Amino acid sequence: MIVVTGAAGFIGSCMIARLNESNFNNIIAVDVFQNEFKNQNLAGKKLRATIDREAFLPWLDENAEAVEFIFHLGAHTDTTEQDTDILRKLNTDYSKAIWKRCVNEQIPLIYASSAATYGAGENGFSDDENTLESLEPLNAYGESKQEFDLWAISQEQKPFFWAGLKFFNVYGPNEYHKERMASVVYHSFHKIIESNTLKLFKSHRSDFEDGEQKRDFLYVKDAVEVMYWLMHHRKNSGIYNIGTGEARSFNSLATVIFKSLGLESKVEYVDTPEDIREKYQYFTEADIKKIKSIGYPMDFTTLEAGVDDYIKNYLLNMTYY
Repeated sequence: MIVVTGAAGFIGSCMIARLNESNFNNIIAVDVFQNEFKNQNLAGKKLRATIDREAFLPWLDENAEAVEFIFHLGAHTDTTEQDTDILRKLNTDYSKAIWKRCVNEQIPLIYASSAATYGAGENGFSDDENTLESLEPLNAYGESKQEFDLWAISQEQKPFFWAGLKFFNVYGPNEYHKERMASVVYHSFHKIIESNTLKLFKSHRSDFEDGEQKRDFLYVKDAVEVMYWLMHHRKNSGIYNIGTGEARSFNSLATVIFKSLGLESKVEYVDTPEDIREKYQYFTEADIKKIKSIGYPMDFTTLEAGVDDYIKNYLLNMTYY
């Protein structure tokens, strides 16, 4: 059996789709399953069972011998969340509980960290584990992910294979339920459909022009392809950046989306909301030398190809992966 936590979520459901494509159908899907809209991500997926998050750890204690691999992708992902108790419970302590069971039962583990751990990027974007302590996340969500990364690398006892993946700005199908936390690609598409115009945040820094803030945009199909490869690789444990390695501006993204829709580009610039202005990232770019150094063979999808696939094959008809 293969376990996927956060199974009804964005990356989790796409991971299950990728596993099903290769005939891995004996899947234990772990989530809360209270959001019917979100649960549509699992429609048509081949699963062995669905298990509530609160029931999973006792289930694992009884069934560990039958578990071949765990993808721990579930988390409280709201970057505006201020309740550190919730973040500690769901993102840090729950992850520790899974880790300890993977150690005791020798189950290989992949878990989702986040590029939010890099904060504003003032200390770079290297996934060298010797530099992790220097990182300064900008929000409590990033801090919860950072706390677990630091805890993981400090452990004397580790699963025989484990990988913590710092996903950068992931976009793609199955994020329909994420509302404000959905990707900028998702929101931009809907704004353009509604008004033929895209509003981008002005720059509030003198070293960036309006719309020239940059992100490393990662197509979700690439995110799951890396995890699928690591499931078979099972060597070189550690923390890895997962991104394209190329930052692209929001102006470039706008051009790509308008082109995919066959529309003339029309962009307006608006003030960044004050509640996020001081914690807004102006530049993210994954240093991906480490994942490439262990032999990951695939090229990452370009922004142009990823956005075009997402829009034409998913967003326009709201279909699922």
